[in-house]
Amino acid sequence: MSDAGAFVAVTPTVAGQERNVLLQAVSRPELGDILIEESLFAIGRNEPPFATYDKEIVAELSRRHARVFWEAGELYVADLGSKNGTSVNGVAVGERPSALRDGDEVCFGGVLSYRVRLVARAKKVQRAGTLLSLTLTPERDDLLLEPVVIASFPFLISKIDDVIARYKSAYPHQVNYISRRHAHIFLKGGAPFIEDLGSTNGTFVGGTRLDEHAVALHDGDVVAFGGNHFVYRVSLQHEAETEPTVTRFTPAATAAEDDPGNPDRTMFIAAPDSFLDIFCISPPPQPDEVNDEAAQAGSPVPLARRERSRTLLFVRELGKAFAGGDRGTVKRMLRWGIPLVALLVAVAFGFYRAGSAERELGRLVAAGDFARAAAVADAYLASHPDDAALQALGTEALLKATLPEWVGNLQVRAFDRAAALVADMKAQAAHNADAQPLLAELEWVGELERFVVERGGVDAPIRIYADEERIGTLLQRWHADTRTRQRALARVAAHVPEFRDVHAEVLTHLRRLESDESVYLAAIERLNAGIAAELDAGRAETLDALLNDYAGKYPRLAGLDAVREDLRQFVELDRALQARRLEPLIALLEKLQFSTPPFRQHFARLGETRLPSGEVVRQHQAAARAWREGRGEEALAGLQQISAGPWAEVAAAELARKKTVLQQFGALQQARGDKGYDERLLMFHASLNESEDAYFIRATGADVAAYRDQALAHANGLLARATAQWRQYRSAGGIGGEQRLESGISGTFRSQARLLAEAQSAARQGARIHKMLKTQMGEQAVAVQAEINAEAELQRQSLQELHRVLEPGLLKAKLALIGGQSDEERKSP
Repeated sequence: MSDAGAFVAVTPTVAGQERNVLLQAVSRPELGDILIEESLFAIGRNEPPFATYDKEIVAELSRRHARVFWEAGELYVADLGSKNGTSVNGVAVGERPSALRDGDEVCFGGVLSYRVRLVARAKKVQRAGTLLSLTLTPERDDLLLEPVVIASFPFLISKIDDVIARYKSAYPHQVNYISRRHAHIFLKGGAPFIEDLGSTNGTFVGGTRLDEHAVALHDGDVVAFGGNHFVYRVSLQHEAETEPTVTRFTPAATAAEDDPGNPDRTMFIAAPDSFLDIFCISPPPQPDEVNDEAAQAGSPVPLARRERSRTLLFVRELGKAFAGGDRGTVKRMLRWGIPLVALLVAVAFGFYRAGSAERELGRLVAAGDFARAAAVADAYLASHPDDAALQALGTEALLKATLPEWVGNLQVRAFDRAAALVADMKAQAAHNADAQPLLAELEWVGELERFVVERGGVDAPIRIYADEERIGTLLQRWHADTRTRQRALARVAAHVPEFRDVHAEVLTHLRRLESDESVYLAAIERLNAGIAAELDAGRAETLDALLNDYAGKYPRLAGLDAVREDLRQFVELDRALQARRLEPLIALLEKLQFSTPPFRQHFARLGETRLPSGEVVRQHQAAARAWREGRGEEALAGLQQISAGPWAEVAAAELARKKTVLQQFGALQQARGDKGYDERLLMFHASLNESEDAYFIRATGADVAAYRDQALAHANGLLARATAQWRQYRSAGGIGGEQRLESGISGTFRSQARLLAEAQSAARQGARIHKMLKTQMGEQAVAVQAEINAEAELQRQSLQELHRVLEPGLLKAKLALIGGQSDEERKSP
């Protein structure tokens, strides 16, 4: 490894590169800086630009020296066992890569030092023809090697990886000829390249052993690893794009298609590796890892030279033993050899019988009888569940038997039928552990496509509190093990070409849903947090502006009207809570219905803190019902039961008022016919609450009607007084912001608030009498009442907006001076 060389990897993948690496020359400024734009850039004495320098300058560099690469957004340097080493800021790089930061100084061979600078680069636009995958198809059919599909890069060839290690039992020596870090395939400028990593037995392309240079791979190239056993033909599959978000697959090369002559062949979907693993230093090779044929020839043994049959070799050696030696040796060989031959025959027969199911499956698949082949495989696997070869064949047969019909149903949006087909396939492969994960992925694909279609396509609006859970669930399953799912879908596409268009559409939909997740689902999460924060802080009035802002920024966000309706209900509830009156609050609670999660959650928390308990609601409802029906004493007794808790004070105030009403009503009945009865009657009637005191309004209605003329005169007098007070209020300038912001209650605020409250009360009483007598108010009186009500509501709202500034007790006192809305006003739009 003393002649190891160097490579610089500047991107974790070709797509998505956002920064270049600029190596600023420190030790030899005259050589100039090196701008690295490719995904891999070789650094070694025979690599550009080093190969153009004077030999004495690069004499201390090895042919393969070190590598700098990106991994998960971090920049690293790895020394590949070079003779004179690599250092970062004066510290030698060991067997593991070292991280690099902007401004670090990296030195190669102790002579060439560079300052590392990370510079921005323009994002490259993906064009049609981008490499989708690379397939390695075995050249020899007799070895039963599986084709390898590489869809993500870099990819390491290693004897400990499953691509090679799976053959260790059948071919232990050949597997051992592959090094732990033998070679790797990577992308450079969007094209696949292969480089030997200093392996013991070499990597060959077209029969030529690779040196320290990486070489490009082309469609049809033959590559070999460690000799003539692991030999593959390369085929490239490219992606054709008509839109930035729409994926189409070009047909795979012939080598990647199903080979009718090899029905047992399955596809191995290779996963990407990490540069952090690829660029570690491997231990020295052991003697049993050296392939003499590869070392002597310098190139793979010709493919025509096939590995001899072990059985044939045994028979030949056995024949030699019988042919030579003395008579005693022959007798001993006859005595022990014949039973041994019989044993071998029995073992061979056993192997033949064990392979009969596989041969039968191969025959059925070759004949196109896929359904029968799938049934035979599952029946065999019921008693031999660990037979991997039969599992793979059964999976292939099952997919080819049913998947084309499944694809057809998916394309015509028959999702229920497609789901039923997957369920049938699961039942048919009940004993096939290899098929079940693939079928689970097909089930997920069906769910994804159903969701996209049912919501109107990938560009349809995102329905708040409806779509985000489904999108999150679908993507969470994909992201939980993306590599496994990529392998599964690629393997299905390799078996059934009809699936490729579905595969492309799924990737397109995934990309769009991932975009929606990062933009819209993140926006919904922020909106929920914003709503919760404002509600917790008592600033519900700010949410209307927040909703308008989100509607403008996120045009595909649907369902904000439901949020606005919940906001309207919550504002009404908040006002009822501030009014501290049980009956209208309980009536409102009976009709409230929040439909969006943030408001439902906050309403639930209010139920634990500010809202009356269920017992208080029950007790008050019984008392209110008795009061409305004229059972005054029963109502008072019911209110007296609410004697503890946060609403006890409110119930006590209501109890005192109802006692006063009951006493006044009794005194009024006794004063019937006395002088001044009409005035007392009208005053009592005017003091009643329209909704709560309906019984007493009805009980005095006949007498009020009897005094019609007096009542009308009284009503008009009230309206005239309201008009006069309103004019006086306006002439004094009303209540300005400076009065509302006062840290106390000034005389000006108090007098103006009293004028406004009394004007509103007088206008309300006069209007009530007119309504009771079914007479029309004058136009001027109607206009004055509307102005008074509008001003009173404006003042209440302005004060409530100052809740973060004014002390709560002061705010409550000022609101009390202004007065509250009537129930009828609250019901009006």
